[in-house]
Amino acid sequence: MEYRSLGGTGLQVSALGFGCGAVGGLLVKGEYPAMRGAVERALELGINYFDTASMYGSGQSEANLGAVLRELGAPVLVATKVFLAPPDFDQLGARVVAHAEASLRRLGRDCVDLLYFHNFLGVQRHKTQAGISDLEPVLRALEKLRQQGKARYLGFNGLGDTGAVHQGLDLGGFEALQTCYNLLNPTGGRPAPAGFPFQDYGQLIDRAAGQGKGVVAIRVLAGGALSGSAERHPVAAASVGPISTSADFAADVDRAGRFSFLVEEGHAGSLAEAAVRFALGKEGLSSVLVGISSIEQLEAAAQAQALGPLPPAALGRLEEVWKRP
Repeated sequence: MEYRSLGGTGLQVSALGFGCGAVGGLLVKGEYPAMRGAVERALELGINYFDTASMYGSGQSEANLGAVLRELGAPVLVATKVFLAPPDFDQLGARVVAHAEASLRRLGRDCVDLLYFHNFLGVQRHKTQAGISDLEPVLRALEKLRQQGKARYLGFNGLGDTGAVHQGLDLGGFEALQTCYNLLNPTGGRPAPAGFPFQDYGQLIDRAAGQGKGVVAIRVLAGGALSGSAERHPVAAASVGPISTSADFAADVDRAGRFSFLVEEGHAGSLAEAAVRFALGKEGLSSVLVGISSIEQLEAAAQAQALGPLPPAALGRLEEVWKRP
């Protein structure tokens, strides 16, 4: 396993991170022996970064991850996230603290290594929306938690309006962010070609890394679309809402077929392998999260990591695909 610096935090994180979300679903809906076996195998493979959130199964992921890690006695790095619903906005600071403390109780920990703010950015505060346009009061509340020893480092979700996300980088106080980066939408780390049909993140990854922030890639498989199949694992989310790609999951699966040449020409053994290796090859990324449904998926992701980035010849062909509307 390769290890990378998480920005300027001093933490060394595994290049492949264990995603505990509902999209993969194992830590939300899996049987406990399967959860324990997968986490134990991840540790054997050298994975030391586990990412959960209060939103994943309404806290079930946090509770399950905490139970497994306590049983295994594993010295790992744990990240979780605070999400605010519209009713929280009227008492924002207090609710950030309350949600974070609830997460700690579910995890059975006094402190997490990384505490992220989970909401999308740039949407005006509104009773029917969960986006937020002003990160400063959130940061103040998170800083309070850090001062109390409940979080070592702070981060935010690099999703939402591109301008608002870039403004968040300028606040200071945050050491890390998460954002989408995948074969369908690589604009977090590459210039968008003319006519690109999806959101342009304006090379957010490069800018954040240039500021010394750790950057963690999410949705590297586009919610599973970059497996090339619409079939869902029994514990995985039954349906997935795309982020910054097509209007629906089926369209993402269809568009993923444009990258089948990576397998046909021998650059990768599968489309999923190609997607993981593509993300791992991005300079400036600290870790690439893969949502896990089964131990077999974990093994496949680890094998992809061991193979290293896609070859230059494959990357050159990708540019041609991205230019197509």
